[in-house]
Amino acid sequence: MKKLSFKKIDWYLTGILVLAAFLYGWGIWDAGSANSYYTAAITSMTQSWHNFWYGAFDPAGFITVDKPPIALWFMAISAKIFGIHGWSVVLPSVLAGIGSVALLYKLITPKFGPWAGRLAALVMTLTPTVVANSRTNNMDAILVFFLLLAVYTLTKAVAKKKFWLVLIAFAIIGIAFNIKMLQAFMILPAMLVFYWVAIKLPWKKKVAWLVAAMASLGIFTVAYPAAVDSVSTANRPYIGSSQTNSLMELAFGYNGTERLLGQSTGTGGSFSGMGGKNSKKSGSNGGNGAPTGTKPSGTKNSTTNTNSNGQAPTGNGQNATNSNSKNAPTPPSGSTKGQAPSGANGSKSSNGAPSKPSGSKNGAPTGTKPSGKMGNPGGKGGKGGMAGGGNSAFAIGSAGPFRLFQSDLGSQIGWFLPFAFLGMGAGWWAFRKKGSKWYSISEEQADVLLWAGWFVPVYGFFSVASFFHPYYTIMLAPAIAALTAIAAVAIAKMVKEGGKKQGMVAKSLLALTLTGTAALQAYYAWSYYPVAGIIILILAIAISALWFVNKVVNNKLKIALSIVVVALLSGFWALTPTLSHNSAAIPAASPSLLSSRGSSDMGGQVDSELLAYTKKNQGSAKYLFATTDSNSASGYIIKSGKAVMALGGYNGTDPTMTLSEFKQLVKSGQLKYFVLGNTKSSTGDISKILAWVKKNGKQVSYSSSSSKTSTQSSGMTGGMGMGGQSGSSTLYDLSAAFK
Repeated sequence: MKKLSFKKIDWYLTGILVLAAFLYGWGIWDAGSANSYYTAAITSMTQSWHNFWYGAFDPAGFITVDKPPIALWFMAISAKIFGIHGWSVVLPSVLAGIGSVALLYKLITPKFGPWAGRLAALVMTLTPTVVANSRTNNMDAILVFFLLLAVYTLTKAVAKKKFWLVLIAFAIIGIAFNIKMLQAFMILPAMLVFYWVAIKLPWKKKVAWLVAAMASLGIFTVAYPAAVDSVSTANRPYIGSSQTNSLMELAFGYNGTERLLGQSTGTGGSFSGMGGKNSKKSGSNGGNGAPTGTKPSGTKNSTTNTNSNGQAPTGNGQNATNSNSKNAPTPPSGSTKGQAPSGANGSKSSNGAPSKPSGSKNGAPTGTKPSGKMGNPGGKGGKGGMAGGGNSAFAIGSAGPFRLFQSDLGSQIGWFLPFAFLGMGAGWWAFRKKGSKWYSISEEQADVLLWAGWFVPVYGFFSVASFFHPYYTIMLAPAIAALTAIAAVAIAKMVKEGGKKQGMVAKSLLALTLTGTAALQAYYAWSYYPVAGIIILILAIAISALWFVNKVVNNKLKIALSIVVVALLSGFWALTPTLSHNSAAIPAASPSLLSSRGSSDMGGQVDSELLAYTKKNQGSAKYLFATTDSNSASGYIIKSGKAVMALGGYNGTDPTMTLSEFKQLVKSGQLKYFVLGNTKSSTGDISKILAWVKKNGKQVSYSSSSSKTSTQSSGMTGGMGMGGQSGSSTLYDLSAAFK
């Protein structure tokens, strides 16, 4: 048995991993319910194997979440071991984030050396969206870990010429499909190209192995969805956010083509403000959740927003609470005496954009100016908005080839983009086989193709796609980090070995990229810290000039200074979720987080009096109550552990049952209460059910006082919901409907 040698430990990597653990894990004890939509599912999944297998949103197994459950399995296991807490459901994402940093180091080091591996690991660690994603119970950090694991396995398969490793590599992509569906397939072109050019096999064997690998991919991709879809719908939950109760339809519809073309199902129409021309018209949200782009009203002490119908929305404590106030107000219930809050959803205007918040000294910020248009560098509002990094669910800039450079997305992922482009070009040139045919590819060039093959299709998707959230851009982080490291070693190689002319070209490319990167970062930081941005730009220009001065500063020091100057602002941005202990449903890094603390969720709000009343009077009913959407139900599931029916799924419009089926549920005594909110977006059978509830149900007054008592599950700050209902809500007793 070999003894562990401390000399073999890469202490630089160890330090980077410790930094990653701090950035991703510090303060997660304040995670509250993190993303309460998924935390409610985790709560349900810990109660039965049936719920665990299907990823059921509610303890009764009525409906699933809108993704397959593999990532949630890890979270549910963690919650089963440690109990259901914000930190326990976030822990798997923290570990996945750290694991991704380590895997990236292992991927880069063999071909480009340990310093390249360390630099790639550091860039990955300090990418703001990676930090934000690794601090939530969303699935993206776990997805990226699995994708890197697949690529790592493939590189080992190529190096060792092992057939079984090729099969495993593509099988892992199939498993990753069951984390976030087609998003996992975005790196398939990279893996296929790398396999074909890098593995040294006779072409017939190469083709045979590839065919087998595709079969492995197909089996592991469809095994779970086929197993679920083959079960009778009477014996499993409804597949949330699908329109035909099918997991395969969910994969290729809501989580497939609609991500590219714009969401058109489950919402009653596309969301406004999702890319293209519409994105320029919609306001963006600040990192603390306060919507910007509209002037707040000046009500001095109001904590209540109004929607397009003049109703008071509920559950958007995130929007209504000024994080700068010393005494943050209780999240508004948005309801009158005897009425129930919708529990999760911020109000929206008729076009789907967030409504205008009221000003408040101790509530929503007063006197703030609107932020700039999406895709603009901060507008005039600056600090309140997405400019320089915020937390709007659909602040994705204007579609086009430079969308990822715009402040909305760039402030989360774009900090090292110029170096990624340099890495593709300089890496290919510096590591070419000199004197060989143009089609003769070196091992290093094969790796450049691998990371370029990851980067280019994903970059292209985010440039044109119409329906995604900014935090999805974590998909680009490994490729950007890898190409940045490759750029550094390629330039160093060109300077050292290329002679005077090529060395000058290399230095010029580095100087331009360094200055351009600093300018881009100053652009992202401008609305918050214009002076810091200017200082960084000046330092970058000075260090760029040093590269043309010989015998004054050695190259190692120049490299260190170059890394420091481009890592300062990115590192600070990445630190903001950690310093604020933030764990958000829509994760983002931004200095605006520094004026708040803890979780920022879209749902999870609980009216304690409603909960107490329904628990006391539930009787033998299967469900505590039913409500219109998942965000309205999530907090009650987490708080009580009881079944709450989210009739219309996440957006409140899933066709889960017909009116006759709903009537039978009520008649059989399985459902006694219904919390009904704004029904404006409801369609089809759901609309008919809500109309029947209003007509046949009896309104219940359950409040003991005129002052509503509204709390967040796990004590977190509420937030604006994207789907489902908003506005004031009413509790209906349905038990007398058939008497």
